[in-house]
Amino acid sequence: MPYFIYKIGGPFNLLEKQGHADSFKEAKALANVLRRGLDPASGHTIKMIFAENELTAEDVLSQPRELDPSLAGDDY
Repeated sequence: MPYFIYKIGGPFNLLEKQGHADSFKEAKALANVLRRGLDPASGHTIKMIFAENELTAEDVLSQPRELDPSLAGDDY
């Protein structure tokens, strides 16, 4: 399974595929290059995901994540 790299941002958190790689090392290197090129004020982020195909990757990245209650609050 490949790693997919996406740029996420904009008013609707649109997903924009930036590339893919077959190994973690390649994907991480590509993601780091893309992150260095981002303007911090733009509000965009670069995410890397391991998935069977593009559709699965985009589906997982589009789903809101629930906050783990053990990581929230004053104890975190």
